Amino acid sequence: MATTTHLTIDDFERLPTEEAKNHELVDGELVPVSGNTLDNNSIRDLLIERLRPFVREHGLGKVVAEQEYDFDGNAHGPDVSFFRSDKRPLADGSKRVQRFVPDLAIEVVSPNDTFAEVLRKKDRYRRCGTEEVWLISPDSREVLVFSARGDRILREDAVLATDLIPGFEIPVKLLFEADAD
Repeated sequence: MATTTHLTIDDFERLPTEEAKNHELVDGELVPVSGNTLDNNSIRDLLIERLRPFVREHGLGKVVAEQEYDFDGNAHGPDVSFFRSDKRPLADGSKRVQRFVPDLAIEVVSPNDTFAEVLRKKDRYRRCGTEEVWLISPDSREVLVFSARGDRILREDAVLATDLIPGFEIPVKLLFEADAD
């Protein structure tokens, strides 16, 4: 009978880049993460282009793409994440996996993701302390927002904003036109 070795965050941290690349650590196992499509990358990049300068200008914290965090022993890298300035001392630029969770995690749902998988990830993020999670669905052209302040679905005629980044807003429609530029 074969035994399975369950990896820890430290084990994951020590893996060669080639082995860890395009993988997350879920319940001790390496799980492949599908590559992003051009549409998904365009949405992610638009958010980075809009969020990063706004957050920097207002001294609110840090915005980063594809950064992995420790979600209760699981390593996940949201497409875009934001953490407040008070977490900067926790950040370790030499580590693959940050040992804290972001305040905002944004996932652009890929064609290979199942709804159940995306919701499990959202639940883990929230349970581990991420205050708000955005699930962006290019297929339905909606943004699902989950937070302690209430969950909501935003369609193309809505404006996406968060109390975590006061003053920042972006029309939902613009997210889905990101591939047009």
